Amino acid sequence: MTQTPLSYKDAGVDIVAGDALVERIKPLAKKTMREGVLAGIGGFGALFEVPKRYKEPVLVSGTDGVGTKLKLAFEWNMHDTVGIDLVAMSVNDVLVQGAEPLFFLDYFACGKLDVDTAAAVVGGIARGCELSGCALIGGETAEMPGMYPAGEYDLAGFAVGAVEKSKILTGQNVQTGDVVLGLASAGVHSNGFSLVRKCIERAGANAPALLDGKPFKQALMEPTRLYVKNVLAALAAYPTGIKALAHITGGGLLENIPRVLPEGLAAHLVKGSWPKTELFAWLQHTAGIDDVEMNRTFNNGIGMVVVVAADQAEACAATLRAAGEAVYAIGRIAPQGEGAQVVVA
Repeated sequence: MTQTPLSYKDAGVDIVAGDALVERIKPLAKKTMREGVLAGIGGFGALFEVPKRYKEPVLVSGTDGVGTKLKLAFEWNMHDTVGIDLVAMSVNDVLVQGAEPLFFLDYFACGKLDVDTAAAVVGGIARGCELSGCALIGGETAEMPGMYPAGEYDLAGFAVGAVEKSKILTGQNVQTGDVVLGLASAGVHSNGFSLVRKCIERAGANAPALLDGKPFKQALMEPTRLYVKNVLAALAAYPTGIKALAHITGGGLLENIPRVLPEGLAAHLVKGSWPKTELFAWLQHTAGIDDVEMNRTFNNGIGMVVVVAADQAEACAATLRAAGEAVYAIGRIAPQGEGAQVVVA
């Protein structure tokens, strides 16, 4: 008995759709090209030459995903900004070492490839790269039947940056009296969404129509803010003043700031020194959690922390504000004593 031939498409993998996606991606990636790119999308490996303006370049890498925020993207059919989240989660991490992000690669995995959805996601990735001056030079699209439910996908990303060896930010020169500046977040960013989704479920039909003047779904899906260009400009303007940066991601203010503080020092943050948005007020009320849990779970309105010498803090804040950041003096560095490394009071 002759069996019917089986093709890769019969098994659930559509090579034609994959090729169509690559053609859709190419012009998006082209917009992100920058100095150093030797070969990008389409090859087996992407080639990048570290710019010759670096004398002693040190490469800094970071990788991340978007987490369960993707579940809302599936449910609400909002795919055009999660790519920005993906880029931001890695490039903001690279930035805190004082590094300039150079290039980015993404990994998009699904059960069945929907070209329009994938193109919307990668469009967001390209936009995130463009906004952070980072080249999108490669990636992988994996269609794996049976691995993901229909209409769902997963994302991962990888960024590489460079910094002069003499200019690496380690936080080791942070000292008592330094000022802690907080740069406003755009919203929840990409952490805490397992709790966010529980809040949405609990609120049900009683969820507000608007939060901070934005439609409810848009307020929650607002992408992670890209701090790269403005903070790099501030680092160039205040090379000795800025001593440490902390990207406020999973673990919130309480667990991320200690990562850049020397042993024996603590950040004393002043409660109420930055605005509490309707979004975070709603999350706290709906979840029924205290301030400590809020500051440990969410960025709570501060997406990036800048530790700066007291005599340059005001000028540094003014520079960042002029570039478009909402900046707040939220605390100071002090001896730790017997307490935690971050105190909010």
